[in-house]
Amino acid sequence: MKRRDILKNIGLGTAGVMVSGEAISQVKPKTAPVKEIPEAQNGKLRDEIIHDNKLKAAKFFTAAEMASITVLSDIIIPADAKSGSASQAGVPAFIEFIVKDMPQHQTPMRGGLMWLDTQSKKMFSKKFVALTPADRLKVVDLIAYPNKAKKEHSQGVSFFNLMRNLTATGFFTTEMGVKDLGYMGNTPNKWDGVPEEVLKQYNLSYSEWEKHAAK
Repeated sequence: MKRRDILKNIGLGTAGVMVSGEAISQVKPKTAPVKEIPEAQNGKLRDEIIHDNKLKAAKFFTAAEMASITVLSDIIIPADAKSGSASQAGVPAFIEFIVKDMPQHQTPMRGGLMWLDTQSKKMFSKKFVALTPADRLKVVDLIAYPNKAKKEHSQGVSFFNLMRNLTATGFFTTEMGVKDLGYMGNTPNKWDGVPEEVLKQYNLSYSEWEKHAAK
């Protein structure tokens, strides 16, 4: 898929160890240093920082689910000559964070990933990540174009719409994505003084204009 098309479609066993009592008494347990949380940082208040840290520490998706998200995000926004892919921009981690911050996305995302594996097994007898790149696209093509998708694939279509929106949002809000868009933002202009044609219009030399401006 082309990056610009993405933008058009936008509307996250236990081992036991025996230790002697003497050894225990000689080794003091290490305590992790308590990191002081600032009152404000990067435009966020202390409560927001605490909230974000809590979400980052938690895990929602399994390793297998994250593998599917990574593969699918790179199908949606692959690397090209201009910039890297969605996963290279950190989109999978962004999606993991978003579904924890916005729990309403958790069931649709998890259900959609299950649908993806079920459909892949039905078509190729393998899970989605185990398919060849060509076969992955055959599965994705069933749900990537809502107007062409079959009614029985409606759950997959809804999932892919959400996945595409999250991927695009994650990518185009990173430094890589912003550079890909070519957005420069507010940049300072270089002041080279009054244009020569304006000075001529008022019969002024540059030195005379400087004297006038200083008054």
